[in-house]
Amino acid sequence: MNRLNRQQKDKITQFRSIVGASDKQAIDCLKQAGWSVEGGIEVFYSMGMRGTAVVDSRSIEQFYKKYKDPHQDMILAEGIGKLCEDLEVEPSDIVLLVISYHMNANIMCEYTKDEWTTGLTRMAVDSIDKLKAKLSELRTELRDPKRFQDVYNFAFSWAREKGQKCLQLETALGMWQLLYADDRRWQYIDDWCNFLQKHHNRAISKDTWVQLFEFARVSQVQGVSAEHAARRQGVAVRTEPRQCVVHSGWGPYVSAHFCQLCKADTFRLPCFCAV
Repeated sequence: MNRLNRQQKDKITQFRSIVGASDKQAIDCLKQAGWSVEGGIEVFYSMGMRGTAVVDSRSIEQFYKKYKDPHQDMILAEGIGKLCEDLEVEPSDIVLLVISYHMNANIMCEYTKDEWTTGLTRMAVDSIDKLKAKLSELRTELRDPKRFQDVYNFAFSWAREKGQKCLQLETALGMWQLLYADDRRWQYIDDWCNFLQKHHNRAISKDTWVQLFEFARVSQVQGVSAEHAARRQGVAVRTEPRQCVVHSGWGPYVSAHFCQLCKADTFRLPCFCAV
């Protein structure tokens, strides 16, 4: 333990609080998972390890029954609405998406008993008070780039209608506005959504969903460069052509269509194509 850094020690503490593992078990599992807590948990259970329970399974059962649909053995929209009331959050709060991510929920506004039990166990909560106390931590998780990407990718499958391969446009727009809000704000999210409403008007594929994440990541890093600002003022700063952030390896949809607006005077995204 003495050779571990502070971040690793914190992860060991978090890991042990979730599965009740020993220090040795926690270190072994976390090392195998590259010090990912969630990955370490998967290693822990896949190897058949057992720890001291830190949540009461009977409490989780009662917690589930409180919101379970009276006619089906799962929690449906009405039950999730009651859960939100008890947590004092809006159903549109992104923390509900993070909770669903931890439960590995298959469908929006539905939790099976297995998803509920597994998710609460992983979050080390077995009551509404414990879950409410966990909300701030769950929101903070989104500040980690890797966790945000995982939640972003999860959101596509979670928000799809049953049996559909693509995400309905209005649903996708709502999810993007939710994901890229507050301190996760992407400066071009409104432009992107307006573009899709005017020029796309059809369901969103997984490829487009993934492309947008990478596009947003790169454009946030690059920003509006001094070169672009100078070009707006009519100052010639280079003569050779180069690719803009959109044309750095994107799929055909984004590169061929979205960049048309990148070049427009009314659009703010920097583009240097065909200079």
